[in-house]
Amino acid sequence: MTDDTTRSLRRDTRNLFYHGYGNYMLHAFPEDELAPLSCRPQTRNRENPADIGLNDVLGNYSLTLVDSLSTLAILASGDEQENREEGRDPLRDFQSGVRSVVELYGDGEEGSCGNRACGFDLDSKVQVFETNIRGVGGLLSAHLFAVGDLPIRRYKLVWVELDDGTRGIEWDGGRFIYTGQLLRLAHDLASRLLPAFSTATGLPYPRVNLRHGIPFYHDAETGVCRLDGTSSDPREITETCAAGAGSLVLEFTTLSRLTGDERFEKLARKAFWAVWSRRSPTGLVGGGIDAESGQWTLPPLAGIGAGIDSFFEYALKSHILLSNLDDDGSASSAFLEVWTQAHASTTHHIRRPPNSEKHPFYGQSDLFSGAHRYNWIDNLSAYYPGLLTLAGEMDEAIESHLLFSALWTRYSALPERWHTFNGGFIDANFRHWAGRPEFIESTWYLYQATKDPWFLHTGEMVLRDVRRRCWVQCGWADLGDVVSGELRDRMESFFLGETAKYLFLLFQPEHPLNTMDGNFVFSTEGHPLVIPKSVRKNAMIARKPRKEEEKKSAQPTCPTPPSALPLTLSNTANRHDLFHAAALANLYLVPINPARSSPLLEASNSSPGISLADVRSPTNYTFYPWTLPKSLIPAKGTSSPIKGAVISTLTFPDLSNTEGEKSSSPASNLRLPPFGAIQKVLEGVLITSLSNVRLSMVQEPRAQTLQPDGMQMEVGKEFRVQGIANWALGRDEKVLALEGVSPADPHFTRVRDLEWVDLVVDVVGVLEGEDGVGNIVEQEIEAGNGTLDRMMAEVERMVGGLLGDLGIDVEVVQPQPATSATTSMATTPIHAKATRTESTQPAKPSLTRHLIPAIFPTGVGAAPLPSHLELTDTLPHHKTFFLDSTLCTHFLPSWIVKSYPILIIRRGECSFIEKLANIPAFVPSNGESLQLVIVLDNSGAGGGDLIRPLLDEVQRTPTGLERRHAVAMVLVDGLAETEEVFLGMASAKGRFDEGSGKVVEVGETTGRGRGFAVKRRYWFESMGVPIGNLIVL
Repeated sequence: MTDDTTRSLRRDTRNLFYHGYGNYMLHAFPEDELAPLSCRPQTRNRENPADIGLNDVLGNYSLTLVDSLSTLAILASGDEQENREEGRDPLRDFQSGVRSVVELYGDGEEGSCGNRACGFDLDSKVQVFETNIRGVGGLLSAHLFAVGDLPIRRYKLVWVELDDGTRGIEWDGGRFIYTGQLLRLAHDLASRLLPAFSTATGLPYPRVNLRHGIPFYHDAETGVCRLDGTSSDPREITETCAAGAGSLVLEFTTLSRLTGDERFEKLARKAFWAVWSRRSPTGLVGGGIDAESGQWTLPPLAGIGAGIDSFFEYALKSHILLSNLDDDGSASSAFLEVWTQAHASTTHHIRRPPNSEKHPFYGQSDLFSGAHRYNWIDNLSAYYPGLLTLAGEMDEAIESHLLFSALWTRYSALPERWHTFNGGFIDANFRHWAGRPEFIESTWYLYQATKDPWFLHTGEMVLRDVRRRCWVQCGWADLGDVVSGELRDRMESFFLGETAKYLFLLFQPEHPLNTMDGNFVFSTEGHPLVIPKSVRKNAMIARKPRKEEEKKSAQPTCPTPPSALPLTLSNTANRHDLFHAAALANLYLVPINPARSSPLLEASNSSPGISLADVRSPTNYTFYPWTLPKSLIPAKGTSSPIKGAVISTLTFPDLSNTEGEKSSSPASNLRLPPFGAIQKVLEGVLITSLSNVRLSMVQEPRAQTLQPDGMQMEVGKEFRVQGIANWALGRDEKVLALEGVSPADPHFTRVRDLEWVDLVVDVVGVLEGEDGVGNIVEQEIEAGNGTLDRMMAEVERMVGGLLGDLGIDVEVVQPQPATSATTSMATTPIHAKATRTESTQPAKPSLTRHLIPAIFPTGVGAAPLPSHLELTDTLPHHKTFFLDSTLCTHFLPSWIVKSYPILIIRRGECSFIEKLANIPAFVPSNGESLQLVIVLDNSGAGGGDLIRPLLDEVQRTPTGLERRHAVAMVLVDGLAETEEVFLGMASAKGRFDEGSGKVVEVGETTGRGRGFAVKRRYWFESMGVPIGNLIVL
């Protein structure tokens, strides 16, 4: 983009701001907003207190002026010659605006009054969130500009001594002295929000009266009256949202640090953590949450847009604002960790991946399961690409921004809510554009990070469309319908406070805020905030982290702007997925005729000035942004293929009929599953019968975790059951099928797992206590995975009845976890404990059954498992020897080989094949000689990080000869709980004496083992592709 074009766009942006600001000051000041169509003030709806669309925001404190002060300060750093040519002085206007606020509301000192009110002592019930981000944030940001903590080019601070010994900054030749009035007023306004925090949960009430405090019942159920003892409106809503409760940290922290009043920062942090602590097991936060109960409200939806948006924003930006501020950096790191976890959960559960959609986008998912619920995109979500840019997630940021750019190109605005399915359509109740800034905000962030001219032309598109569609003689009107162009009589304060601001910063690349290096952030209302160095305690003497801390908490870095591809000017215009977003937005529905309907008009009092560039695309509207010049369109650009989701549906017949008998049950006649066949458990769905069940599956990449860095690589494909009947499942939800369910569909087969098995060990338990009726109370092995624990606890209650007739109490817990490339599709390892008890007889020792995950080796030296070790109806007893050695430096005595079918050794010191080479040759003798070697991995990796052993040579005897009867081997995770089980089952235990090299007995063995077998694992396949989340219990 040429300098002349950029200069012209800067001029149009200044004109845009001043057209709105000047008309507000002329027709609406000192009221809150301007009604641009009727050229009158827009005030609170006193006649209808329930009109929260107006009353939540309009607090009767000159909102548009307060919200516009930081924009004026930013405009003051613009080109001096351009301002002079246009006859404007933004710095003078900024100072005049500050003086007007002080004249209206006083200087913030106790007892000080202005022409309109004493501080913000106003009988206005407002929303805490909106008042904080617009009012408190606007006053704080303007104060920081006024005292020079935020830069204004050519603004010189003239300090003067006052009669009371304080210092102030002289403005307008001494006619006004700035002494921190805005900071004191911000403190006054924020103090009037504090009564909203009088909840047991730490979550603030959503609304507060600036004069009286909480204007509604403390307890909406029992009817306790408000603080001043009166009541005007019964049973008001106590529902707030994650964004409303969690987006106070930036403003309140800045206020506390500037004033020394710690109440604000403490309460804001408490509210933030109160939201985060209530995240669901999927790591998601919802929209609505009740301030009194702390419960998420219905419907329990999670997304990135309305009700949630700025919570994510303040997690990352609080990290930035607090960096180098605390003594140990713990607060800053904690906020960064929240963002990291929230982003990971959002990407996993809310983002619609490219293998299922034409282009990725963020929809709405179930808060608790992560299942996809709605596929609409709201305008507020357009902030997310900018936040991703700030976090350094550049590819995801650009990918997300493309769709918003395509949608704006299609509608010349962003509708408040757009649905992706059925070709894409606008929600009938959300067809408006309220002048929102989020899209242009993200565009500014992306241009700052990439310097790609594509984003300048995106900003140009927004500016030209707004000027063409929203200009009215008394300001800028909202679009009531983005298709018809119908206007609404509203100009929200954020249009001047944010939208105009980000447009100006986009077209003014050398602005001080564009080059400033420091811990400053823009609030969710677009107000720059910084904690000055003068109040940053220990900022320069923060302790140096230890090396291990540096390695553990390495800070992410933002990549430098990439160079354009050879013979191109824009990397974005050459992206392989550029057409994907256009396809999802259905840009082909836009007429090819590149002229938008609008007359060409000269700039005047009755027109913004519409030129040919405002109505005609240099190319056509299937490219986006529609202002994209031909020079940025690749001559031979190609698009990667749009991936279509591979969907498979399995519908099972009525399996309840036997020998041709027709079932007469209503469910069978209606082709419904039997009653109780499908049951919801905490982490998924339990299926006891597949009769008349319909499974919807989607094919996804199958990932394998690499060691030790934890990176994942795609190793194939697998199906995931994404729905049962018409009920969608989350990505992590399991479908649990009781063993014995055997569908007849030939495309639905059960496959044996060749890597993983479960070692079944029966051990007589140690009595920990006895209840009054003789039931055994036994200490259970702790779970290694709490999530699967809860799921199995749910299954336990349902399956327990199946074994009740046998007098066995079934308890299902999670053992030390073990996962690999195959565990995602194999039976999830569980730890089943069956205790036989007598309710009326004296207590007897209990029999505990343990299922311990084990992995087979691979390679030429791997031996098959002896068939008689596999689990059958009975669990035979096998003598076991526990050798407390790695079997690397000594030969195993032949008497152990001949007498003990099971040998347990430790991992380490040598390879697996070398361990087996120290076992003497022997002839198998009817199951009495050695059958299986169990290797305990005590490396400490644990947590499912076992790697399949490689036996890359044939097994040999100690003499070097090839072993005729190879020995089977498995590797298990050697956690303390596992070792305890093996010690309990061991018939004998020994170690090598270093002097003689002989095996000597070590301690006493309990001999509590009563049975041992190996249980095979299976998974389901459909058309040869594994089904990853279908588990056989």
